[in-house]
Formats: sequence, C-alpha cells, structure tokens
Amino acid sequence: MVKTRRLDIAELLETDADIAEFLTEAVREGSGENFIHALGIAARARGMSDIAKKAGVTRASLYKSLSLGGNPEFETISRVCAALGVRLVPETMAAQTV
Repeated sequence: MVKTRRLDIAELLETDADIAEFLTEAVREGSGENFIHALGIAARARGMSDIAKKAGVTRASLYKSLSLGGNPEFETISRVCAALGVRLVPETMAAQTV
C-alpha cells in the first residue's frame, strides 16, 4: 500500500522570492480571505514566532488573525508583510494578465 502525506505549501516556500511570488498569485487569483490564508502559510514557512515578534504581535494573535475566518486589521496585514520582507503595492487592473 502506498502511503501519502498531506502537502504543506509552507515547506515549498524556501526563499524570499518564493514567498513574494506566492503572495502575488494569491492576490491576483483570489479573494481577500484567500490572501489572508496565503499570508498565514507564508508566515508558517518563515516561523510564526519569528514573524509575530517582528510584526509586534503575539504568536497566538497571529495564528488567530491569519486563520480561516480570521479578520485581521490592515495594520496587522501590513506588519506581517513587512516581517516577511514584502510590501503591498497597488497596480492597475489593466496590469493584470487575464
């Protein structure tokens, strides 16, 4: 019998470029909730405790904010992005490939 294990995307996010590309695609392809979930995956890839410390929030608060159904404030999202070494940059809708 073949054994399988659940794929954890966080394990594949090895570089800053990987995280930036992952979050960019999450923004382009999904809803705000999808982006928050992707931000949580990226934070897990870098270590929740480290990201929480850099973002100035508790680890428990970060888990709660970035969990499915979490509703983080923009300030939290911005701080987590900064802790991950990325920033949110608006672009025109025409710049997106359809």
